[in-house]
Amino acid sequence: MSTPAARLPSRTVPGRLAAPEPGWTERADVVVVGSGVAGLTAALRLVEALGPDADVVVVTKDRISVGSTRWAQGGVAAALGPGDTPHEHEVDTLVAGDGACDAEAVRVLVEEGPEAVRELIGLGAQFDLDPEGELSLTREGGHHRDRIIHAGGDATGAEIQRALVAAVGRNPQIRIVKRAHVLDLALAEDGGVAGLTLHEMGQGQHDGVGLVRAPAVVLASGGLGQVFSQTTNPSVSTGDGMAIALRAGATLRDLEFVQFHPTVMYLGPLAAGQQPLISEAVRGEGAFLVDGLESEGGTRFMTGVHELADLAPRDVVAKAIRRRMIETGMPHMWLDARHLGTDRGEDPEAFWQRRFPTILATCRSHGVDPVTDLIPVAPACHYASGGVATDTWGRTDVPGLYATGEVACSGVHGANRLASNSLLEGLVFSRRIADVLPGELRGWAEPVEDARTAGLVAAEARHGLQEVMTDQVGVLRHAAGLAIADQVLAQMHGATDEEPYLDSWEVTNLATLSTALTGAATLRQETRGSHWREDHPDRDDAAWAGHVDVRLLDGEMSWTFSPAGATDQDVDATADTTTDTTADTDGEGAA
Repeated sequence: MSTPAARLPSRTVPGRLAAPEPGWTERADVVVVGSGVAGLTAALRLVEALGPDADVVVVTKDRISVGSTRWAQGGVAAALGPGDTPHEHEVDTLVAGDGACDAEAVRVLVEEGPEAVRELIGLGAQFDLDPEGELSLTREGGHHRDRIIHAGGDATGAEIQRALVAAVGRNPQIRIVKRAHVLDLALAEDGGVAGLTLHEMGQGQHDGVGLVRAPAVVLASGGLGQVFSQTTNPSVSTGDGMAIALRAGATLRDLEFVQFHPTVMYLGPLAAGQQPLISEAVRGEGAFLVDGLESEGGTRFMTGVHELADLAPRDVVAKAIRRRMIETGMPHMWLDARHLGTDRGEDPEAFWQRRFPTILATCRSHGVDPVTDLIPVAPACHYASGGVATDTWGRTDVPGLYATGEVACSGVHGANRLASNSLLEGLVFSRRIADVLPGELRGWAEPVEDARTAGLVAAEARHGLQEVMTDQVGVLRHAAGLAIADQVLAQMHGATDEEPYLDSWEVTNLATLSTALTGAATLRQETRGSHWREDHPDRDDAAWAGHVDVRLLDGEMSWTFSPAGATDQDVDATADTTTDTTADTDGEGAA
């Protein structure tokens, strides 16, 4: 048994981003940062809740359709099928969360999830149907029931994004500010929200840095995938919302729990940035992992590792792949999906064209034909289970600041997100924010003079940052490697970029979050869920049942361990989880 370490030494990071003074000012009732499933759902529900005179602004870093939602290949998990129940969904979520979930948050997710999905369908989202005209329900790793709905085979996120963008376009109360990089929250005298500063990049009415005054801000800005050199996340996923919240005084929680998707297409040792995801739904349809080409004696290696074998929770599969890579000295493993469809009498080519047309086209564009070839795969950063700490209504510990979706740590994912719960989380908790925010809306407040120390990290530090985070704070972690990463990051914070602009702002946010994540991974001296410490290989509930919280005060970052409260529970295994997992399984979690 390990003993929780004392507080780590604090680290100095910028208290705010160095930027020009705002050259223009606007006002809004609420500003929503982010235009994915969480942000657009929040905006739609907020204008309805606030009434006909509401003015809601959605700020998006690129076009409204750019972000992680549209890359979600798999689907949305909800207890909608015959015989399935929210409690069974709850049990699967708690098991995947490995003892770090907030039980109340999980109950909210699974109980309110079906209605949230029905509402999405009512907005116009078109999901795949079975021959009887009912929703086609499939399965993914960690699920004991067929409860994943999907669209276009493997284009669920794109369809959800399409439907939400169309609904927002029909609502004149929602203003969209495109190609705008949010810099920092403007704070009132009481420390609460008074607005935010942002930089528009020449595409709208304004150009340059401005201030949007608002009594409430909803962060729905997505994750931090670009912290790592290999990721499934798009280029806009630089953790801006988490960094903004941290600099404003909000708590970041569970940052060490970064989920690495086990089956990302391996493109070679020099590949970097966003990598092609091979959906978990491919394994759901019957594909399996092997440790070598047939001519090299490749064998299945997930059998016996977990009761669900190749459909085990993602942390289990990612660790198993990484172990076999180390044992064999290979840079990747292989996914065998050549036989898919044959068990139903379907030609594999026709099956791939129907079920996974996007993945098929992507693989072929990289010279691999999954109909006839094994697919090279390796783990890559996929999803941040931690983020801005919230309650079950999306409130943070900064008055007037709310968070939803991947930017938030609502408690539903624990140490390892269950596949396809992410899109559902954005739907459910965005709706809940809209339920409470109108009654909590603060009065207008003057922003106080910002006394936080401004700073920047040099833009050219990006590549080195991503490399050290992948090498030392990736799937495999060890105290020595974490110390190396901490030292490299400290040196980056000491370098200043003289040209405040998008690249340096993004890298400063990446460096801030990398420092926070590395410290959290250092403090948690156990292996749990997606956090794998080679030097502490076992889960240790006696010492580490609880959360690592990160805070920033006057530019000094600190970490504390908080033991689990009454709402943090392990699985209540009273549900029947012995459902046959060999029949009709498919699906995939959202990005």
